Amino acid sequence: MTDGATAESIRAGRGWREATEEALYGPGGFYRRPEGPAGHFRTSVHASGLFAGAVARLLCRVDEALGRPPALDFVDMGAGRGELVAGVLAALPADVAARARGYAVERAGRPAGLDARIAWRAEPPDTVTGLLFANEWLDNVPVDVAEVDAEGVPRLVLVAADGAERLGEPVSGADADWLARWWPLPRERGLRAEIGRPRDEAWASAVGRVERGLAVAVDYAHTARERPPFGTLTGFREGRETAPVPDGSCDITAHVALDACAAACEAHGALSAARTFPAARLLTQRAALHALDVTGARPQLALASTDPAGYVRALARAGEAAELTAPGGLGDFRWLLQPVGVPDPLA
Repeated sequence: MTDGATAESIRAGRGWREATEEALYGPGGFYRRPEGPAGHFRTSVHASGLFAGAVARLLCRVDEALGRPPALDFVDMGAGRGELVAGVLAALPADVAARARGYAVERAGRPAGLDARIAWRAEPPDTVTGLLFANEWLDNVPVDVAEVDAEGVPRLVLVAADGAERLGEPVSGADADWLARWWPLPRERGLRAEIGRPRDEAWASAVGRVERGLAVAVDYAHTARERPPFGTLTGFREGRETAPVPDGSCDITAHVALDACAAACEAHGALSAARTFPAARLLTQRAALHALDVTGARPQLALASTDPAGYVRALARAGEAAELTAPGGLGDFRWLLQPVGVPDPLA
């Protein structure tokens, strides 16, 4: 049974931000289900252990830039079931692993059998010295959706539990300011935008925890020069893209305006004037992984004669690397790098 207020909100519809928050993270929400994200879609983490190895090498570069501190933090934002943080710790050289502290930041409960060295938290540590890594986290920070009406006015899109939509009030206040700055909508009926302000704030808050080191966000993304005219809101269920329905049965996601996130850190005071930091930088996953020695190059054919088993293993690794860096696929993910108090480790 639902109380009168809840029933009325279901009939009237809610903004996508509120509806998505409940559908993904509320009681019985999609991300609290036992199968976890890996049961529904394939991320770079699930595609190959090469990804965790590359992130481990990045953590080693951060460690070197920090002067090899006594304690080195690795914070995995939106950790799923802890696959990435476990893989990174396992891939570290012994001398680095001895100083590493792993944190999995996730709203779901701690999975059974996870490495005891990993701290499981609902929020990142207050201070981080090391690498904060957010792989496909920001795309699941819920946002509202705006659509232009017949008079050319951007209005909030309201959604019912079954996915049916209608237009609500005109977008106003801070959300209207965000649209005007980052995703201005022409006065053409039906054009849509996802209002990324909550993601800006989430990223600025996360970066604000980094005392020294590097923060990285990895997501499908767009910038001001390439905003999609009808937005990117979609759903995923059991490995397939589907209509987004905020009933807890599917993932609900949208690409991220990472340029707005990059600018938000300074605007929100996440980077203190007392800390020096280079400018944030955007690059493709393909470029980032190439810089971390994941190239997809095929092994020399001569190896097949001298070490057939080694050749087969190397060929398999090349195939996995090719998937992680493929144009039109995982290679088109964007990496947002924000160094704090250290040089850019991928420069």
